[in-house]
Formats: sequence, C-alpha cells, structure tokens
Amino acid sequence: MAEDLTRLTSTQRMFRDAMANLSAGVNIVTTDGPGGLAGITVSAVCSVTDAPPTMLVCVNRSSRSHDIFRENRHVCINVLGPGHEDVAMAFAGRVPSEERFTATGDVWDHSHEAPVLRGSAASILGRVTGSVERGSHTVMFVEADQVIVGEDCGGGLVYFRRGFHSVPTPLTA
Repeated sequence: MAEDLTRLTSTQRMFRDAMANLSAGVNIVTTDGPGGLAGITVSAVCSVTDAPPTMLVCVNRSSRSHDIFRENRHVCINVLGPGHEDVAMAFAGRVPSEERFTATGDVWDHSHEAPVLRGSAASILGRVTGSVERGSHTVMFVEADQVIVGEDCGGGLVYFRRGFHSVPTPLTA
C-alpha cells in the first residue's frame, strides 16, 4: 500500500528531505519466539547508555514486525557492514515478510533467542525493557544481554540521500 505523499504538509516534506541528509547506520532488527519470526531494516537505532548497556530502536507501528517485537520481547540489532545491501533491501520490504530469512540464504544463525546475521559489524542481543509511542512510531528500549563484535566486517553501511553507502574500515599504521 503506497503512502499518499500529497497529504503531507510542506514542513513534513522538507523534514523528510532533511532526514535524507542525515547519515544513519543500517541495521536489521530480528526476533523469534511465541509471536513468530520477524525482521526489518531500521536506520533509527542508537546507543542510550552503557550502564546498563541499552539501545533504542524506532519501529513504525504499521509494520508487521512491530507487534511481534513487542510480544517476543527478545530482539537482535544486527549492525550491517559493506556487502549487506541486498539483505538490507530484502528486509526493507523487497521480499515479503514471511520469506525474508529463507530468501537471503544461509546468513542467519538461529541458535540465539533472536536471529543473528553472520558477518555483521556487530550484533546486540537483548530484551525490550520499555517503550514510548510518538506519532507513527514506537521507540523501543533494548537492554543488551549479549554483544557480538564482527572483527572482520570490513567497515560499516550507512543510509544517506536515500541510498546505501559503504564506510570502509580505516587503515591503521
């Protein structure tokens, strides 16, 4: 169902254009449990504090995954690296929700409480410990239970000007 952009105010349209100029890390948030298996591509993710280690994830309430995240409570924030563009697009909606994990191949480790993307820059497994609704989205606070850092990820993946861009790992002397 396409969004009717003609209903946006000029401020909303300008805000969207401004946010297109805000570089953001690309992540796939996943879950599995009583509510089902789900995952979506999310750029609105950031750290909150390290005591206790907590991140926030903004999820559109109209997303099929939204209620599944809330019901399962356990999620994994998979921080994407270069070469993950196709997986990001699949989880952004190019592939139907129920086919995303199988369509992206054998890149998922299902041995944790939520699927972990093999080869990601980092994966933060945790619990949704609180949330706040604002406009069309829910801000979910995720307290980390386990952190996996990808040593050989080759850099990061950001979303800027409505496209993916690789950020290489800096060379060290």
